[in-house]
Formats: sequence, C-alpha cells, structure tokens
Amino acid sequence: MRLQKIIAAVALVFALTISPAYAQRSSGPDDPSGFVVLSDVVPDIIQEIRYYSTYNFVGDRIDGYEQPCALMTIEAAQALKKVSDDVMKLGYRLKVYDAYRPQRAVDNFVRWAEDLDDKRMKPYFYPEVDKTKLFSEGYIDAKSGHSRGSTIDLTLFDMKTGKELDMGGTFDYFGELSHPDYKGNLTKQQLKNRQILRDAMIRNGFKPIATEWWHFTLENEPYPDTYFNFTISDLKKR
Repeated sequence: MRLQKIIAAVALVFALTISPAYAQRSSGPDDPSGFVVLSDVVPDIIQEIRYYSTYNFVGDRIDGYEQPCALMTIEAAQALKKVSDDVMKLGYRLKVYDAYRPQRAVDNFVRWAEDLDDKRMKPYFYPEVDKTKLFSEGYIDAKSGHSRGSTIDLTLFDMKTGKELDMGGTFDYFGELSHPDYKGNLTKQQLKNRQILRDAMIRNGFKPIATEWWHFTLENEPYPDTYFNFTISDLKKR
C-alpha cells in the first residue's frame, strides 16, 4: 500500500511538471482530463468556494458545485503555484472563492437573473444595481471565462493577522467599488493591497479585468474556445 502511494505521488508530480505540450488534454466540454484539483498543486491555498454555499448573490448552492473544491487546468494551476510562492514570501496566502465554473452554473445564474422577483441577496451583493440591468451592464452573461478552466477569483490572506487582506470591498459585489482602480473612499492601504495581488498575478502570467479586483485569467489559457460543463465532483471520481 505504501509503495502504491509513493508511485501515485510520483505520477502526480510528473503530470504537473512535464511540458504543457505533452500534458493530458481534454477532448471536449465534458472531459476533465486536462484539469487538476487546485489544492494538489497549491497546497497552501485557502478555499472558500462561495457557489457551493448559499452565501452568494443568488442565495442558493449553484448547479454543478457538488463539492467545495477548486479545479483549474494544469497550466493555470502551475502558474498559480508560482503566485503562491511569491506572496508567501510577503507573509500572505492565496484564498480562492471560485475557479473552474461549469457551464451549467452559468446557466443557473442566467435563470436567476431572469427571475426579477428573487432579490434575496440584493442588500449584500448588488444594492446599487437594478436587477433588470444585470445583463446590460455586464454583471451576468451567458458565457464565462471561468468555464474555460483558467480563470480564478481570489484574494490575499494575511498570515500575521489571520484575516483576509482589506481590499476595500467584498468578492462578487456588483458596482464600481469592485473596479481595481476605483478611488472613491478607499484608503491608500486598501489600494495598495489590491495592487499587491494584481502585481503578483500579472508577474506570473495572469491578466486582470477592469471591473473586478479579484478576477484573473491565465494569459495563455490552454482552452480559449471550450466552455466545460463537467461538475466539480467529476474530477474526484476519475
């Protein structure tokens, strides 16, 4: 049994260190072959998978989130390991809210957005935005980069204080407050904290977006045109 565990561990290391050109590739939207459990590659990461819980802008567990586990493509996970190593030197750990998101979860968001009577979580996540404008203002879309497997939503955890770093706004808040360069009433320290995360991600091959300080996509993502739909539990079953 011990020998089998050693062999399995060696196989995992080999799979994660070979050139991406030779890595196992996914053959279609329901094939998780090119994905890994993120914590297997980045063991120091903290996970708070919001769409597995009910504390999100919908107010329910989201379709496809059958385990509170972050998955990413092999290439994105390898790059995130470098980010983790960088921020650890500064006294921080990465904390992930969401990574791979099945297309069925995005479909769940769309159905919710079309139900204008369901505003349970409005005070917490979109108090300044009318729900009728979630599509037109770009907060909800029928496709998400997360479904391609190389996008992640995350923040920094301060190991000294034992708390998340103060970013001056919360994950998944719909509004200008979430823009990375929002000045408004943010303090210099809050802006600096956002910049620490942004710099570490960019330095290691991720690109940010202009509307969410927590959102980054691997610049050279391996599946730029594939929107995967396997559930979060599917990889665990293989």
